[in-house]
Amino acid sequence: MSETVAIPHGLPMDRDAGPFDPPRQITRLRQARPVSPMLFPDGHEGWLVTGYDAVRQLLADTRFSSRQDIGVLHMPYETPGMPAMTEPSPQVPGLFIAMDPPDHTRLRRKLTGAFTVKRMKQLEEHIAEITERQLDEMARLAPPVDLVKEFALPVPSLVICELLGVPYEDRETFQVNSAKFMEKDVSLDDKMAAYGAISSYLAELVTNKRAEPGEDILSDLARHDDLTIEELTGIAFLLLLAGHETTANMLSLGTFALLEHPAQMAALRADPDLMPGAVEELLRYLSVADIFYRYATEDIELGGETIGKGSTVVVSLLAANRDPRRFEDPDTVDVHRKARGHLSFGHGVHQCLGQQLARIEMRAGFDGLLRRFPTLELAVPADEVRLRTDMNIYGVHELPVTWTETAR
Repeated sequence: MSETVAIPHGLPMDRDAGPFDPPRQITRLRQARPVSPMLFPDGHEGWLVTGYDAVRQLLADTRFSSRQDIGVLHMPYETPGMPAMTEPSPQVPGLFIAMDPPDHTRLRRKLTGAFTVKRMKQLEEHIAEITERQLDEMARLAPPVDLVKEFALPVPSLVICELLGVPYEDRETFQVNSAKFMEKDVSLDDKMAAYGAISSYLAELVTNKRAEPGEDILSDLARHDDLTIEELTGIAFLLLLAGHETTANMLSLGTFALLEHPAQMAALRADPDLMPGAVEELLRYLSVADIFYRYATEDIELGGETIGKGSTVVVSLLAANRDPRRFEDPDTVDVHRKARGHLSFGHGVHQCLGQQLARIEMRAGFDGLLRRFPTLELAVPADEVRLRTDMNIYGVHELPVTWTETAR
């Protein structure tokens, strides 16, 4: 057993090793003790899990609860999509990311048909069309342009709005408020005000869909009489937030990473068949949704440690995805790598429902961008790119890019 390693002042989050790498202290902890005692700023003792095997085991074990209403979680940072709490928080109807079976099972089951691999494959051609149209719009602009604003955010927003039946012209309503909701250093009042604004909008939307359903996922859900309007609103909030935030940041941060690794970008241009594997590698390498929380409902053995009942457990997917015990030379991005088995979509009952949709969007997005913009490059020095270290989903706030010609 290695020596006890504790974190005295909360979770180290500064990307001090570079824009794409885990904080150095997290890396050292994973090497010394993959399941480490953690002292929260309020004095509460919990655990930080950074090793691949331990993270995978934890995510598969439903004794580690996702609920936020069964104990004081002492979160120094928020779970993606959830506000920080220092006391028990009532469950939000429909927000199944913060539920355990059987409640989680009941709600998630309603959605499995909407996100099957077969249904996503059927959408592939349409998503490629949406991507190409957005690339057309970007090609008409005079560079430099912000890739986030002109491409990375619009593509997944257009796709998820169309799938859910949310009018794209209303995007300002949810994009501005979802960004505010995802900020770390925002007061709980401001965060809940942003959540309230989105929820009010979505509640009216799903109420109308229950009265006059259309051909979209929210209408399909609204046909279930056993789902309340509050549950429909919570589900809609979760799908809308997850459906554009994570993919948008993967597209922008992934492009940044490729531009900073020109040999990898050249390999993808030379052999587009590498793209599916490259998407998996970028998902592993970047892990934009990094920090998650669980709550031990009983004493549980994990990685040679005993996690006591009532303990808050912090999970780092980025650290797990960079574990050299699982991936060879893990801090190198390699588009030839077989990165399947990464944990960027989670694992177990909470594994991301929309992962196939995200993969299709990223394949289409990166493929189109590299093909249409063969001379794409950063328009500012790399160290001037504004990183989303202040947000719960990592990425870049803006990615100024330029080019000298576009391909048709």
